Amino acid sequence: MATSITNAFITQFEAEVHMAYQRMGAKLKNLVRTVNGVNGSTVTFQKLAKGSATTKARHAEVVAMNSAHTNVSATMSDYYAADYVDKLDELKVNIDERGVLAKNAAYALGRKTDDVLITVLKAATSIANNINSSATNMTLIKAQNMLTVFGNNDVPDDNQRYWAVGPDQWGDLMGIQQFASQDYIGPSGLPFLAGEQTAKRWMGFLMFSHSGLTTDTDRQTLAFHKSACGLGIGADVKTEINYIPEKVSHLITSMLSLGSVLIDGDGARVQLCAE
Repeated sequence: MATSITNAFITQFEAEVHMAYQRMGAKLKNLVRTVNGVNGSTVTFQKLAKGSATTKARHAEVVAMNSAHTNVSATMSDYYAADYVDKLDELKVNIDERGVLAKNAAYALGRKTDDVLITVLKAATSIANNINSSATNMTLIKAQNMLTVFGNNDVPDDNQRYWAVGPDQWGDLMGIQQFASQDYIGPSGLPFLAGEQTAKRWMGFLMFSHSGLTTDTDRQTLAFHKSACGLGIGADVKTEINYIPEKVSHLITSMLSLGSVLIDGDGARVQLCAE
């Protein structure tokens, strides 16, 4: 067998990694404010302060809002997912094995993307005093309180509020009548129709199960608005395949460059829940 892998294999493998990453790799990537094609070591997001509308007399000048502009920046970091493939494995002609390896790399990069976003959201937000922060199960009261907090913070109710909960909390939700019973939400709102067993819109949030949320003793569930967190992507998923003679193997490396920062802390909250 030749020591080089064909360009066709490299192209196909990279496409499969990219496709798997976009489709299934990262759950949170498309739920935050994203800038693609970042050049440089940082990415900057603009934040515009609230303005107030005014009246004006006939023929008088319009009063400008003079809304304050601020910005926040995130530092870009590089991440790699690599595997060795023995020369004799003939991976290049085994479509099933190639697909498994591509998905493994995509999932690794996807988990890292979510880890970066989770770290930003949980570190920059506090467990608000007006949210029940006791480590009990997910309850109706906790959901109602979170809805109140977002309302008081004037977080837009525009179908871009999200709440990531752990698998245990999703199980708690399925036991809440107001969440899962047809008597309260009607047949169209049942969380288990059309295979949607781990995501449902409720209390103004798209609630979904995420196993990667931080767990010390308790699970730190994250409620946030899309505009509250920024994600910059520099080099999107790229793949290189190099032959390493000392190992008589090919080193297949997928890589990604990204950075994240909290833009508006009013639009993100942590809710503790017992496991």
